[in-house]
Amino acid sequence: MKRKNSNAILKDCFKYNAEFRSIYLDFKQKLKLHKNKTIAIAVSGGPDSLGLTALAKAYSYENICKIQYVLVNHNLRKNSSKEAEAVKKLLKKKNIHLNILSNKNLITKNIQSEARVIRYDLISAFCKKKNIKKVVTAHHLEDQVETFFIRLSRGSGLHGLSSMRTITKIGPNLHLVRPLLNVKKNQLIKIAKSIFGKFFKDPTNKDKKYLRTRIRKLKNILEKSGINYDRITQSINNLASSRDTLDVYLKDSYNSLIKKRNKKIIIKLDDFNSLNLEMKIRFTQKAIKDLTGSYYTQRTKKIVNLIRNIETNKNNKNSLGKCIILREKGLITLQKVKI
Repeated sequence: MKRKNSNAILKDCFKYNAEFRSIYLDFKQKLKLHKNKTIAIAVSGGPDSLGLTALAKAYSYENICKIQYVLVNHNLRKNSSKEAEAVKKLLKKKNIHLNILSNKNLITKNIQSEARVIRYDLISAFCKKKNIKKVVTAHHLEDQVETFFIRLSRGSGLHGLSSMRTITKIGPNLHLVRPLLNVKKNQLIKIAKSIFGKFFKDPTNKDKKYLRTRIRKLKNILEKSGINYDRITQSINNLASSRDTLDVYLKDSYNSLIKKRNKKIIIKLDDFNSLNLEMKIRFTQKAIKDLTGSYYTQRTKKIVNLIRNIETNKNNKNSLGKCIILREKGLITLQKVKI
């Protein structure tokens, strides 16, 4: 009997396994890519990203889609390079070429936050070079709920508690796509084991100094209390629906109330004061992003402190997110800091 090659095994996995097939069909629908498009798949070697890698490889067969698989070596551990090469070797067995992007900068403070920024900077540069418009990540249902609790602990508003969007713009010509937000981690583990036979564990996932790790420990406690992640996800989706509705209203109000003049954004103080707090936060965040060209939103806590300063006239001049915010002559003026 002729032995099936790795490509045939991978195809059959998503064809005959009902659970995997359902995940794949939803994955395919969310990507909505046309033929001959190139996308990037973010790989780490963990079960989540290997599950995504398998789904993407199956997708490439069906859609004649060229895919670039990328892994960022942050060089945070002594064996980081060996670990990256081990992932590359594993994927090569399935005829998948892995591009390894290495970080040359030393990370000593705010490790997770800085590593995230470096990771997206390296991937963005790679995508620009290859003319790639979409990078796909393996964020899943548990990631979404953990993000909700992290933002809840920081006092986030509606926008923050809505957690991650399926599609987010992270550059002038680049979008981050998260097609697995409704897929559970154990499902991705099953796919990774079925296709690759193993996966690699990140030791930092058990390090309690990170807030996400501590929140991850809450899952069993919550579920024993009858609070399961499916219900929380439903609430997140409801919040996201409210956020999207507010976004439409925000856009109309923002365009009608602000004036753009000489690379400045100006709004009448009376108009700003007439807005509720949520709208003030969103107005300020959007104005800063518009001026700086940044695709990252300033945290709510910092924005609220800025708004309080404006309302109490504590400071006529404030700064945030590489912007100067002036209050004078009944106007609020925002302008980018000159470097």
